[in-house]
Amino acid sequence: MAAAPPSGQVVYEQDGVFIHSSCGKNDDQDNLIAGILRVIEKENEVVVDWRPLDETLDTSNILCAGKDSSSVVEWTQTPKEKCSRGADRPSSYEAEWDMVTTVSFKKKPHSNGDATTHANGESKWSFLFSLTDLKSIKQNKKGMGWSYLVFCLKDDVKLPALHFHHGDSKLLIKCLEKHVALDESPDHEQVLLVKTQKSLSQSFENLLDEPSYGLLQKLKRDPYTVTMGRFSKVTNYIFDSFRLSDPSNQRRPPSEMADLIHDTIPGLKINQQEEPGFEVITRIDLGKQPEVSRREPVSAEEWAKNMDSEGRILDVDYIKRSIFKGGLCHTLRKEAWKFLLGYFPWNSSKEERANLQKRKTDEYFRMKLQWKSVSEEQEKRNSRLRDYRSLIEKDVNRTDRTNKFYEGEDNPGLILLHDILMTYCMYDFDLGYVQGMSDLLSPVLYVMENEVDAFWCFVSYMDQMHQNFEEQMQGMKTQLIQLSTLLRLLDSGFCSYLESQDSGYLYFCFRWLLIRFKREFSFQDILRLWEVMWTELPCQNFHLLLCCAILESEKQQIMDKHYDFNDILKHINELSMKIDVEYILCKAEAISMQMMNCKELPQAVSEILGIESSSVTPDSDTGEDESGAELSCPTSLYQSISTPVIAANGTQDSAQQMSETQSLTPA
Repeated sequence: MAAAPPSGQVVYEQDGVFIHSSCGKNDDQDNLIAGILRVIEKENEVVVDWRPLDETLDTSNILCAGKDSSSVVEWTQTPKEKCSRGADRPSSYEAEWDMVTTVSFKKKPHSNGDATTHANGESKWSFLFSLTDLKSIKQNKKGMGWSYLVFCLKDDVKLPALHFHHGDSKLLIKCLEKHVALDESPDHEQVLLVKTQKSLSQSFENLLDEPSYGLLQKLKRDPYTVTMGRFSKVTNYIFDSFRLSDPSNQRRPPSEMADLIHDTIPGLKINQQEEPGFEVITRIDLGKQPEVSRREPVSAEEWAKNMDSEGRILDVDYIKRSIFKGGLCHTLRKEAWKFLLGYFPWNSSKEERANLQKRKTDEYFRMKLQWKSVSEEQEKRNSRLRDYRSLIEKDVNRTDRTNKFYEGEDNPGLILLHDILMTYCMYDFDLGYVQGMSDLLSPVLYVMENEVDAFWCFVSYMDQMHQNFEEQMQGMKTQLIQLSTLLRLLDSGFCSYLESQDSGYLYFCFRWLLIRFKREFSFQDILRLWEVMWTELPCQNFHLLLCCAILESEKQQIMDKHYDFNDILKHINELSMKIDVEYILCKAEAISMQMMNCKELPQAVSEILGIESSSVTPDSDTGEDESGAELSCPTSLYQSISTPVIAANGTQDSAQQMSETQSLTPA
């Protein structure tokens, strides 16, 4: 039997994985070395481990690539033992197989790395490497012979080809793709390149205790977790690490650090000149921001008065406007959120909703039974389900544990949180579970206090947020581009300052967008903020205007104190739990009115906000179009949807009256 694998959780295991050694007596025949291949999740890294079954082989060395790619060993062929390649070997055999003749392991000189060659009784053919050191994977796609893979590490170190006699290598590739992003090489269709490493499963806790190399590797392979965590402290630590390790003891310029951040999340790097819809927006006068007031939350009595005898809502627009302007009293949320999230149709009767809940209850428990009935033996052969379960268990145990609904051990709320997330994996197995989704579910379950209702409300919320969690992060990229466009219209000077500090990509807003400010406001404030956003008033992408409102509120301090790249990250991160939700809602609404009343609203902004206008200017600096005709002012969204504004005392004024009043009041 093979020696025991390194400690950690085995997430992939395959026997019948052979090395074909061509150093036998007959040059035309390979020596087959059977072994077991494993992928193992350890506390700080993910490793690939191959060990032979036969312990009688020479046990002089084990190849182990350390965390630092400069400490990996080189494969060097012993000249006197080199075997010539058989002339009639099938063409599907690769040259790499022949290079695995009698091999000596030569340690590459490295002054501060761990030893990589150990005489510990392991077979000479065993190898172990961290995914942080993986550069590429070569695979056969011609369907000839056994499926095989060749791992190439950094510094072009090649490991022996692994042949899958008992199945193919597709499951291994799928497993590895959970931890590294693999892209087909443009030059060789058989080669998969490691584009950037990511590990959605790893915690950000205790990250600052690691050496700087380990920190950078975690940042590169775990952008979600790093951004969800203390991003500014990471940046501080990176700066300090480089400063201490630099012989000149000089801090690297912020531009280099900005490039590092961009490289860690390449899918989000924005080329403004190539992105569709990007416009240069200059010299547009938005005028002063109007003053905005908010009303009291919608009460249960007000809600009930707006329902007919069959339980249908009489005036949906009025209810949405009221919620937008004041939110909901807490006792009403359990019912109203089901409408806001789309679980209940707005025009449904009480009886129709009861029938819907009955159907959805049956559907939920059918899906829940799917994962509940999986045996341990079955789960051993389902690596994706194991991965999802492992991630969920880790995140559930650290989600809102200070909230009484989730605090303590064996809390029923935690069990429901776990079960709903596992059932969602059955609902959308392709997406499964990604870190951050527990943050979105937690307030919903807290309000619903019901497993089935919470699940279907969460499904509706995830329909809105799905792109945020997809591997290519296209949704996040799009939102950052849109936010940049809005902020430039609002304050081009502030945008220019951010760009001068290498912060123009607005990565410090990543966490805000990813989980809709969940970690920026208190739990109760998030309930208010989310229900306001779910009204989809006063325009599309109101959450981007909330970002603008927060940034504009902090602009003066950032610019007056000349904050650099690192200072900006630190400052934005430290705003968490210090933002006044009512103030920001008022400011964001004022910005929306300011933009919708603009006579020269750029087309890109109009599209982002969903404002239909008979005439908008795409990128001009004047109020005229190409033909010289004067551009008309786009209709205010408040007017176009006939939205009365709810004042603080609950009275309704027409949008036009309020607009005229507010336009006379300085911001």
